[in-house]
Amino acid sequence: MTLWPASAHARDGTAMIRTLTALLLLTGVARAAEPMAPPGAPAGAFPKPDRPVAEIVAAQWALEKQRDKADEAGQVARLMKIAPGETVADIGAGSGYYVFRFAKLVGPNGRILAEDITPDYLADLEKRVAASGKGNITVVRGEAHDPRLPPASVDAAILVHMYHEISQPYGLLHNLAPAMKPGGRVGIVDADDIPSRHGTPPTLLRCELAAAGYRELIQSKLRDGVGYLAIFEAPSPDARPDPATITPCADEATRKRK
Repeated sequence: MTLWPASAHARDGTAMIRTLTALLLLTGVARAAEPMAPPGAPAGAFPKPDRPVAEIVAAQWALEKQRDKADEAGQVARLMKIAPGETVADIGAGSGYYVFRFAKLVGPNGRILAEDITPDYLADLEKRVAASGKGNITVVRGEAHDPRLPPASVDAAILVHMYHEISQPYGLLHNLAPAMKPGGRVGIVDADDIPSRHGTPPTLLRCELAAAGYRELIQSKLRDGVGYLAIFEAPSPDARPDPATITPCADEATRKRK
């Protein structure tokens, strides 16, 4: 499936964006909360999810002190094997809880791509990044169905306590896959609850990721009420299913609650 027009003008534009993106990744300098890649497949190309979509209510799901006490970021980092020198994308970065903790883990030769779609969150996060003085963090403005990340640039991506807020999960997963390096891993942290209660039942999550071509690697319950972590391997761009062939997964857990 061609996601970008094959005209000479579009090729030139794509090449320019990729060149600028490479420079930004090397220098650590980026324009304020701009996308880092051309648009992928449009939201309208995908079926709507067969489940409620929770409202975005806050930039973080719990206080940082509580999360540190539970060693939330440490649990996730160990299970995902986050290593120095890697590029990690935090999809829906919010207040940046994982951004700053993972920036330490990947070190000066690694990079954190802090992606979000909410203008206020992006503005606050940019201020925090500037105040921190860290040169390995880039704030990225994405779209609800498209993280707008550079192709083949990401070793690992995390989506923490926000998957149930994604209005077009099939589109987001489809457009995330080209940004992942071969074998790139995607970790999703969520509560085992129905979407309207700000969670995602593991069975529903597994079904939606499989429908987008992702392969589950592990699922693990996190300690101290953090929720669960499911890790998937992203498909190669050519292995992604055609959006028109995707069948929405039934949210049986929500139906049983009614």
